[in-house]
Amino acid sequence: MNVNEHNGRPENDGRTEHAGDGAQVSTGTPNDKAPVPDAAIPELVIISGMSGAGRSTAAKCLEDLGWFVVDNLPPALIPTMVELGARSQGNVARIAVVVDVRGRRFFDNLRESLADLEAKNVTRRIVFLESSDEALVRRFESVRRPHPLQGDGRIVDGIDAERELLRELRGDADLVIDTSSLNVHELRAKMDAQFAGEEEPELRATVMSFGYKYGLPVDADLVVDCRFLPNPHWVPELRPYTGLNDEVAGYVFNQPGAKEFLDRYTELLQLVATGYRREGKRYVTIAVGCTGGKHRSVAMSEKLAARLAAEGVETVVVHRDMGRE
Repeated sequence: MNVNEHNGRPENDGRTEHAGDGAQVSTGTPNDKAPVPDAAIPELVIISGMSGAGRSTAAKCLEDLGWFVVDNLPPALIPTMVELGARSQGNVARIAVVVDVRGRRFFDNLRESLADLEAKNVTRRIVFLESSDEALVRRFESVRRPHPLQGDGRIVDGIDAERELLRELRGDADLVIDTSSLNVHELRAKMDAQFAGEEEPELRATVMSFGYKYGLPVDADLVVDCRFLPNPHWVPELRPYTGLNDEVAGYVFNQPGAKEFLDRYTELLQLVATGYRREGKRYVTIAVGCTGGKHRSVAMSEKLAARLAAEGVETVVVHRDMGRE
């Protein structure tokens, strides 16, 4: 996989320790002090998703970026954690909370906590780590550990139970990252690209080229098909190159309809982006597909990302399948 980051930072090798699975938070009495001003309320990111999909890696990345990270915090204590951060007089400005099915009563309290945060005007985002069943089974087997929900059954039984349990939360997520084909460094690069900026952008976009023969990206919000354009694969002198090559890109955009498609799809995305901002959605993944993810989708993704960046949307370009052939 190839990732082109804009306005990102290099990966930080430093580490700090974050709270373990048995995190304990002193609740105090929230009403025994005067309300804190809105400006003091810390940012909040909730990291969740499938067991084995990379929650710990995502948390460590945020920790390296200066976030205060708490692992396996019961959902009922999230509002208390935010209030304690607000009382820190700016010392805890950004909080990341990792929540998962190890706390079996997780969803009994999560919806109530999210409603409480919304009532207090807390800016919160949900990052959901997704992965295919095949990848999850492979990861659990490689470490010889059972899935936390499999009980006396198989690993796939635990995965099915967890996926069903997390279905509603996945639908509410602001950012879904599919880690099926990502290694640790690639996941950190995606997290870094989304959270390392000095200032929070209004909207961040990932433009991802892909090949239909390798399957649709499961984390795509929007999918568009470039297979209506002639395939450079059938031009012998262009076949060895990718859509990053000037000659290949020139061939693609000299085809009837290519430039018109780019212009009109950009206009459509401007309309969609306005609606996303209005609804408070901060992240969008736009998947651009062709047969193999090597020529047409790569060239179109690069041009589309440049158009979005020119419109003020912070954009990351990912070429998922380039190099797989």
